[in-house]
Order: sequence, then C-alpha cells, then structure tokens
Amino acid sequence: MEIMILFGVFALLLMIGVPVAFSLAAAALATLAYIDLPPLILAQQVTAGAGSASLVAIPLFILAGEIMMRGGISERLIGLASAMVGRMRGGLGQVSIVSSLFFGGVSGSAIADVSAVGGAMIPQMVQRGYAKDYAVNVSINAALVALLVPPSHNLILFSAAAGGGVSIIDLFAAGMLPALLMTAAMMVTAYVLARRAGYGTEAFPGFTALLQRFVAALPGLMLVALIFFGIRAGIFTAVESAAIAVLYALLVACVVHRKLGWSAFLDTLTHAARTTGAILFVIAAAASFGWLLAYLEVPAATVEAMRAVADSKLAILLLIMVVLLLLGTFMDLAPMILICTPIFLPVAKAYGIDPLQFGVVLILAGGIGLVTPPVGSVLFVGTAIGRIGVGEALKTIWPFWLAAFAVLLAVAFIPALSLWLPLALK
Repeated sequence: MEIMILFGVFALLLMIGVPVAFSLAAAALATLAYIDLPPLILAQQVTAGAGSASLVAIPLFILAGEIMMRGGISERLIGLASAMVGRMRGGLGQVSIVSSLFFGGVSGSAIADVSAVGGAMIPQMVQRGYAKDYAVNVSINAALVALLVPPSHNLILFSAAAGGGVSIIDLFAAGMLPALLMTAAMMVTAYVLARRAGYGTEAFPGFTALLQRFVAALPGLMLVALIFFGIRAGIFTAVESAAIAVLYALLVACVVHRKLGWSAFLDTLTHAARTTGAILFVIAAAASFGWLLAYLEVPAATVEAMRAVADSKLAILLLIMVVLLLLGTFMDLAPMILICTPIFLPVAKAYGIDPLQFGVVLILAGGIGLVTPPVGSVLFVGTAIGRIGVGEALKTIWPFWLAAFAVLLAVAFIPALSLWLPLALK
C-alpha cells in the first residue's frame, strides 16, 4: 500500500499538470504521513539531495554552455560543419546534425542544442526549400547527441543518482562512441530522406576555407578536450573542470570572439540561474522520493519481480528499456534518471550489466522521450522554432525514431560500444 501511495500520488499529480518537483515532494509527504514517519524527514532529504558537492558541476557547466552559446561559438561550429558535410545530399540537414554533435560538447544539453543549432538551421532550411517537418525532425533528433558527450548534465545526474559509485569521467568516455553512432545513424536517415525528396547539396568551399573554419571553431571544440582530458589526467576534479570551463568560456567569448557584452552577460547569468534552479529543485525533491524507495525496499522487490518474468541478461535489459521508453513519453529526463536509477541499477547489477553501459542505455532511452509526445520538451522547442504543429511533425518523424531505436538496441546488446573506450583509457 505504501508503494501504491508513493507512485499513485506522483502519477496523479503529473496527470493534472503539477510540476515534477512538487509532484515528487507531495508524493513523498503523503507516503510519510501514511506510514507515520515525521514530515521532518522530507526536509532533511530535500536538503541532503541538493547538498552533494558533485552537483556543483551542473550549474557551472550550464553557465559555461550559456556563455559559449552567446559568445559566437555556435556560428563558427555551424560554419565548420557546413564546410565538412554540406556537399552531401540534403546538405543543410547534414550540417545541422554535425553542428549538433559539435555544439553538444559545448552545451551538454539537448534543449540548448536544438535552441542554438535549430534556431539557426531550421529557418535556413525552410528558406532554401526544405519541408518544415524535415527541417524540424532533423534538428530535434540530432540534438539527442548532446545527452552523451561531455559535459552532459544528464551523465553527471546519473553518477549522483548511482550514489557516486560510477565515475563521471568514465561515463563521459562511455557516451562518446554511442554519440558518434547516433550521429552517423541520423546522417544516413537524413541522406535517404533528402535523396527521396530531391533536396540539393551545398558547394564545397575548398580545403583552405575548411582549414580557416576549423581554426575559427577550434576554441569552442577545445572545451571538450579541456574537460575530458583534464579530468582523465587527474589534473582536476569534475567540479574543478566545470569552474575552469566557465573561465575558459569567458576567455573565448570576451577576448577571442569579443561578442559577449555586459548586457548579454547579465542575460546569460539570468538564464543560467533559472535553468539551474529548475534542475536543482527537481534533484532536491527526488532525493526524498529516492529515500522512500530505499526505505520501502523497492529496488529489491523490483529485482525479484523481474527475475520472475525474465531469466537472462538480454531479456532483463530489453524489459527495462521498454519501461524506460514508456516512462520517457510523459516524464522529463532529469527526474526520470533520479527516480529510475535507484530502482533499475540494482537490477542491472544483479544480472551482470555494467553500470556504465546501463547509464548510457538509460539516458538514450529517456532521451528518445524528449522527442515523443506528450511531454517531449525538445520536440516542442523544435516545432516552435519551425512554426509547425506537433501533429504535422510527427507524421514524418518515424524514420528518425527508428534510427534512434536501432542505436539504443545496439548499445544495449553490444556492451563494447559503451565499455571499450573507458577501459582503453584506464
């Protein structure tokens, strides 16, 4: 009954439109009242949930991404991508995909990715004769790559939700090959659809222009190397790398590109603070929910229930993916990570699934939910930019969904895709 109250109140509040953080806290409070525990526990767990030192990296990476986005780096990354892949069929679509890969290493956020790259590329594609639904679907699905490359906020959240037992730098490494695979899958899908629709190509500017654009974009691309190799080499921790990323972003935006004025800087701080507040509020509320899951022994019960349904590693992983895909249709990724990790990670470990592989699978499955209704935040941002109805976009999005599902299955059933690089770098 306690578990039914916990999940029932949470689901009911979500269905009537209550924000996720309030739904989590209210469900925890109702369950505490039912089992006659003091409500002070809620306050204690909320405070503890937002007090983890490792979470300091999240607001700093958000700020670094905001500074880089407003500091002129997105235009240079798009220019480099255009020189590299613009001559492929459906050139502007390919540019959007590769730009999302580059920009994901700056922003660490799918919504920031589609806002920056999609905001620039979707109008250009429509103006050049591409169908609106194609332009939107290419951009929003390409933005999922940002979930897997450093400095992905969601990988940091998974590390925190796993109790700190999963290394952030190993998670960053685990996401790189799947991110490249997702990029390749989206490029192939966009190429096939562009060829069928008869979309053209962009002129190749020449190797000299390619080199010039690479040099211009290099300060932005170096942010990923600074974060990843700095942590891997033991020069600084994840939190220290986030602080250095902010200083580096300020240097690039203010000194190298000279595009971040005082007014834009204040807007950047405001936007970063709002984003951080929303994320940390969810993290804090989810801590009380997670404490109750452990108190009510939900993870252990889940392990036993799944053992009764499936008896092999692959069957369990497939079952977990189905549940995650269903949850992703009505739950945003951050709360999904915080709720599902303490439930399903013990199940994965019990069947010998590596936590790094499970983390990538969880984020990929939840990320697909960002481009599916009814609560697909990336889907709604992309359709708003493209000035197209959600229903119209969904009519032709299925090839990109199939590509994303194929990548998810590959990562789930081929462990080396997520485990080879972390092992190779040890």
